[in-house]
Amino acid sequence: MPPTTYADLLAERVAQAEAQRGELVAAIEQMRLARSLTFADDEHDPEGSTVSLDQARDVALLVRAEQTLAELRAAQQRLAAGTYGDCEGCGRAIPPERLRARPEARLCVPCSAASGTARRP
Repeated sequence: MPPTTYADLLAERVAQAEAQRGELVAAIEQMRLARSLTFADDEHDPEGSTVSLDQARDVALLVRAEQTLAELRAAQQRLAAGTYGDCEGCGRAIPPERLRARPEARLCVPCSAASGTARRP
């Protein structure tokens, strides 16, 4: 069942981000433990570069998950304060379609594009 309110949507996205964060932390710790139990010579081990790249990817994904989580929590605070959905750039209402797609959005699409903060695929 889809969320019915922005509060529900934000809570759902926070739960997803927290779950992703937990999975990434566990994967990083598991990889660190596995590497500490074996002799790691990335230069000569054909799997070494892959392991290093996997770890770097997981760390980058963790940083992004934590940023998303912080943005979602800030959106929850704006909702509680009564300023949720107001563009921080121009002050106009952010369209509901954008808030459903990116409930953490602080800017409307034109302001986001103008500031260079729009996500790129």
